Amino acid sequence: MPTCCNLNTKRMSMSKRYNPEEVEAKWYDHWMEKEYFRSVPDEREPFAIVIPPPNVTGVLHMGHMLNNTIQDIFIRKARLEGKNACWVPGTDHASIATEAKVVGKLREKGIRKSDLSREQFLKHAWEWKENYGGIILEQLKKLGASCDWSRTRFTMEDKLSKAVLRVFVDLYRKGLIYKGLRMTNWDPAALTVLSNEEVIYQEENSRFFYIRYTVEDNPDEGIIIATQRPETIMADVAIAVHPNDERFASLIGKKVIIPLIKRTIPVIADTYVDMDFGTGALKITPAHDQNDYEIGKRHHLEVIDILTEDGKLNERAQILVGEDRFAARKKIHKLLEEEGSLVKVEDYQTKIGHSERTQAVVEPRLTHQWFVNMKELARMALHAVEEGDVRFYPENMRNMYNSWLKEENVRDWCISRQLWWGQRIPAWYYGEHTFVAETASEALQSAREKLQNPNLTIDDLRQDEDVLDTWFSSWLWPISVFDGFENQEELKYYYPTQVLVTGWDIMFFWVARMIMAGYEWSGELLGLNHVLKEGRYPFKDVYFTGMVRDNQRRKMSKSLGNSPDALALINRYGADGVRYGLLSCASAGKDIIFDAPIDTKTNQTLNESKLCEQGLNFCNKMWNALRLVKGWEVDHNATPDPVMELAICWFAEKMDQHLMQLQSSMQQYRLSEAIRGLYAFIWDDFCSWYLEMVKPDYGAPIPAAILDKTIEFFENLMNVLHPFMPFVTEEIWHLLRDRQDGEDCVIAVYPKGKGSFDDALIKKVDSSRILIGKIREIRSAKGLKSKEVLPVFVQKSETSAMFYNEKGLVEMIAKLANTELMKEISGEASSNGVSFIADRDKFFIQLTVEIDAAAEKEKIEQELSYQKGFLQSVQKKLQNEKFVQNAPPKVVEIERKKVADTEARIKALEDSLNELNA
Repeated sequence: MPTCCNLNTKRMSMSKRYNPEEVEAKWYDHWMEKEYFRSVPDEREPFAIVIPPPNVTGVLHMGHMLNNTIQDIFIRKARLEGKNACWVPGTDHASIATEAKVVGKLREKGIRKSDLSREQFLKHAWEWKENYGGIILEQLKKLGASCDWSRTRFTMEDKLSKAVLRVFVDLYRKGLIYKGLRMTNWDPAALTVLSNEEVIYQEENSRFFYIRYTVEDNPDEGIIIATQRPETIMADVAIAVHPNDERFASLIGKKVIIPLIKRTIPVIADTYVDMDFGTGALKITPAHDQNDYEIGKRHHLEVIDILTEDGKLNERAQILVGEDRFAARKKIHKLLEEEGSLVKVEDYQTKIGHSERTQAVVEPRLTHQWFVNMKELARMALHAVEEGDVRFYPENMRNMYNSWLKEENVRDWCISRQLWWGQRIPAWYYGEHTFVAETASEALQSAREKLQNPNLTIDDLRQDEDVLDTWFSSWLWPISVFDGFENQEELKYYYPTQVLVTGWDIMFFWVARMIMAGYEWSGELLGLNHVLKEGRYPFKDVYFTGMVRDNQRRKMSKSLGNSPDALALINRYGADGVRYGLLSCASAGKDIIFDAPIDTKTNQTLNESKLCEQGLNFCNKMWNALRLVKGWEVDHNATPDPVMELAICWFAEKMDQHLMQLQSSMQQYRLSEAIRGLYAFIWDDFCSWYLEMVKPDYGAPIPAAILDKTIEFFENLMNVLHPFMPFVTEEIWHLLRDRQDGEDCVIAVYPKGKGSFDDALIKKVDSSRILIGKIREIRSAKGLKSKEVLPVFVQKSETSAMFYNEKGLVEMIAKLANTELMKEISGEASSNGVSFIADRDKFFIQLTVEIDAAAEKEKIEQELSYQKGFLQSVQKKLQNEKFVQNAPPKVVEIERKKVADTEARIKALEDSLNELNA
């Protein structure tokens, strides 16, 4: 009698469906308790990633989930490969957004910012940060993010702030930072200047107001201008026309009267004016338009600023003082009509700049600001990518990057912000003198030495009120998170980091500037010669994600109501299901169209997703496979049958093949391709075919050797899937065997494979699978019972020999399709049966029921038409010389094989058709 035992030690306690809610918190707590995510320098190869720090004002959204899932995949895979995986988390202080949040909270309490001192406001801001600033990091844990949380950094913490001030002083002393009066982008809601990159332009409906300015001393003569902003006419200092415009030649040098306020201004000539745009006459308002400001400088015109910092008319406007700019526009429209100065109004489509943070319409404003001269820094950053020191995925992102960094396109970076929350600019003033230093005491010492006044005190100096742009701290992130400006021990080990995962929309805000910072300071910090490149770039690769959009291709946002609740999705489908759903539709650099259905009643996005549901179903498929394996009894004395032995050999080779394909996908950052390939490999090859091949007959035990190998395969599959779907793989990993403490999937050894595979064996079994599928289709279509044995004949050919010469294949087909495989088609066999093509070979099933010859003929004709069309498309591709010359030889060979295979199928189909017509 066979010696049997039941490995199903946990069978009775296993639920019928996988329950992520029971699994995920348990395993994450376990990983944290074991400190698997901790990293300190050691003898292993380092693999470091720095998180794009989310704003402390933020909560988890779809973009965060995609970005951090991708980072987690890389870091978990590196950990499985035995590398010292270090993923540094952190948050950004987000000056504008956070100050707005704090101001709003204070307003709810009846407190205005203006009622507080700087110190009092900052106390409230730090309290807000402590209460709300870490929410998003806690939410990332629910996603499975395996960050080294002990390394969590904040861009305004003491050490990182000191690094920011050190860099500011260094650039100032190198002559790369200066303060100047410039036309800047002003946010009237946040009351601060913005960089060009922080202004988002949107297509909007506007209107052109045609206004008549009369000539001084001749009310019958005038000039008409067209403007979108009639509320700024009180700031006009001239009317400009093109010097070659004959229509206005007689007016150049004369003065005209501004409507409503009756101030006179000159008519000037300037080649900037477009004679064909509007009326050909341009009102010049230097205080409120960048181009007007440049014209004003050329002609030495006065600058009249009529707006307050919050976008209201001031005393210099003379009329409507205190009115909001948009309310004033409506009222001036009416006043101009009453005066008779308004000629007409036309609708107009234009792009309006909005603040990225507050959505307020940006106002051009002349202000004193601090700037970084970007020419030399941009040149180094451009060189880094051109030389391949930093690689972009997808590569076409280089085009956008190169275009922005070309010398003619680079603009100086405005780094000062009129806020209190942030790193305060380290500049102190005494009269007309400026002293830049890292600390107040250093500034005082410089002042005493320069002014030769040892009696000066710190109270005699006045520090600059502005803070630095948030990006001025985050561009140092890959260096500062390792405290590289203070102690280079960790920097030398972890720097440069491996890969940066980020959205293409901050390529200029952040990616380019981090590369600049890396080349400017890391070589010095690491003790490298300035000429050397090695170690100076902040990361080797940059993987750009696309924007997550809804089915209408709109960027997902809470304001539009088209973004599902990220945590609600996790609660519904589990973190693994959501990770799969996002990754399965996410190609590098391309926008992700996430299937987010809309509630037609509320027009709000539902927390539903077919992609995430597919991910959860995938978990259940693997769970059911586990239950099947755990339910088998084992016989230690049983000998495997040929089908089982074939299954082991085939799947081992198939695994090696897939590991090579997976590694290629990962190296090229084709993550969507990788997860879809794993899904098909596990679902189809393992669950649907391999397990069926080795499954013992009902009630019979399985040979121990087969079960051991099956569990080994299952474990390897969980290993390679773990970076993508960590929770379900950890659970299955543990249930497959009785694991000891510390034997966890998260730190297991990543399967490497042997680096080659038996392609012939794989093709033989895969061809047999096609044959079995065809037989099952016919059995189902003819209503034949699954237990009824069907004789199947094969038309002898060179390739078909494997079906009757290899015992394992024959038994596999007989076992899985319940057939009796014959060698050759005979006249007797073809008297009542159905022919079909599987791969390149022709088969014939002898049926016990009458067949409909007309229906069979129609079916063959349809298939023949399809195959001929397919053949024509492949031949057309091969006739394209550019394709044949430029495509890899392997790809061309695959296309040629398609031609040969299709021609064989067409020949077999035509033979079948001739037989039916005979």
